[in-house]
Amino acid sequence: MTSEAVPHVPIPPRGVDYRNKVVLAPMVRSGELPSRLLALQYGADLVWGPETIDQSMIGTTRRVNERTGCIEWSRLPSNSGENVKPSIIFRMHPEREGSKLIYQMGTCKPERAVEAARIVAADVAGIDVNAGCPKSFSTDGGMGAALLKTPDKLVAILEALVANIVPEFGIGISVKIRILKDPKATEALVRRLVRTGIIGLTVHCRTTPMRPRERAIRDQLPMIRAVCHEAGVACLMNGDVTSRDQALELMAEYGVDGAMIATAAEKNSSCFRSKADGGRAEWSEVVESYLRHAIDVGNKFGNTKYLLAQLVPGRHAEAVGMFRGHSYADVCAALGYAHLMDKAREVDEALEIDPVSLRKAKEELERQKRQRKAEANEARRLQGANANANASAAAAGGNMAEARSSDQQHKRNLSERGPAASAAAATAAVATTEAVLQKAAAIAA
Repeated sequence: MTSEAVPHVPIPPRGVDYRNKVVLAPMVRSGELPSRLLALQYGADLVWGPETIDQSMIGTTRRVNERTGCIEWSRLPSNSGENVKPSIIFRMHPEREGSKLIYQMGTCKPERAVEAARIVAADVAGIDVNAGCPKSFSTDGGMGAALLKTPDKLVAILEALVANIVPEFGIGISVKIRILKDPKATEALVRRLVRTGIIGLTVHCRTTPMRPRERAIRDQLPMIRAVCHEAGVACLMNGDVTSRDQALELMAEYGVDGAMIATAAEKNSSCFRSKADGGRAEWSEVVESYLRHAIDVGNKFGNTKYLLAQLVPGRHAEAVGMFRGHSYADVCAALGYAHLMDKAREVDEALEIDPVSLRKAKEELERQKRQRKAEANEARRLQGANANANASAAAAGGNMAEARSSDQQHKRNLSERGPAASAAAATAAVATTEAVLQKAAAIAA
C-alpha cells in the first residue's frame, strides 16, 4: 500500500502535510535557528526545532528583533539580579522558515501543553509532542520517552492539543515516538495515538535504551505504517537515514510517507541535496554557509562554535585557529573569510562579545581552578599528617596503658598508699603522657 492509495486526515488551513517529505530531526543544540536555515538551504522539506520544555515557554515575552528579523521568546532568569539580560528560550525567522517549522514540545501535562502551545502556535506550521527522547533531562520529568510508559497521559496530551490548538490556530498536531521491545505493545500504542486527531506520527526505529551507535531496527515499520494509514495519519521514519536519496529509497521500500535525518545533517547539512542536484558539498562550503546564517541571525556564539566543530571533519589546519577563537571575528580570521569580517564584527558588538575580555575571563577561571586544586591538595596533605599523628598517639597510649596494667599487679592501689603517694603518681602520669605525645608528634613530623 502506498501513501497515494490511502485516505488521509484533513490538513488544517495553516498546517503542512508531512507526506513525501524529507525533514530535519529535532536535535538539542544542532536544531537551533542557523542549523535549520542551513538544512532548508540544502533542500530539507520541513525542519523540526529542538525540544523546548513547556514550562520554560510559559511566562516568556514575545518580541521581534528589529536587527535580525527574528521572533524571540525570552524571560529573565529566576535568580537574576540587576542588569541581567533576558534568556532567549526559543527563536525563529518567520520569513525564512515559518511555513516549514515544526515546533517540538517537551511536556507531561495536557493543560500545560496547551498553555505553552498557544504562546508559539501563531508563528509556526505545526506542533509536535516529544515522546521519544531518552535523555534524563526529559524523562526525569515524565516527558520524552517516559510518556511511552504512560500512554493514557500521552493520549490526553495529544487530545487536548488537537481540541484546543487546531481550531484556534489552524495548524496540525503530531507526535514522535520510539518502538517498544514488544511489537504488539508498539501496535497497541500506535492504534491509540492515531485516534487522537493527529496528522502525523514519526517513529524512531530504536527502543528507549538504544543509542545512535546501535543499528536502527526497522522490522516494526510495516506494521506501524499500516496502522497509521488505516487512520489516514502520515507515517515518518527516523533512524540511520543519511541522505535524501537514501530516504527516498527507504520510503519506497517500507511504504512510509517521509523520513527524518538527524546525525548526518549535524555533520553535513548538504545531505538533504540529492545527487541529481549536486549531492553532498565540501565541508568548507557548508561551514561558510552555516557561518553566514549564524551571523545573519546573531546566533549565540557558543552554539555556533559547537556546530562548527561538528561540521569540520577531522583536524584541518584551518580549523585550529577557529577552535581557539572567542568571537565571530576570530573565527572568520582563522578560516580566511575576510568578506564576512565586517558583519562578524557587527554581530560581535551586538552580542557584546569582547575577545580581549573573554580571554582574560578564561585565564582568570583557569587561575582560580589551579588555585582550588592546590588548596585541595594541601588540605589532603594536612589531613593525612593529622591522621598519622593520631594513629601514633593512639599506639603509644596503648603501650602506656599496657605497662601501667602490668605495674599495678605489683603495687597497692593509690588509695591504700595515702595522699602523698597519690600526688606523686599523678605527677608521674602527666610527665609520661607528655613524653608520649612529644614522641608521637616527632613521628608525624
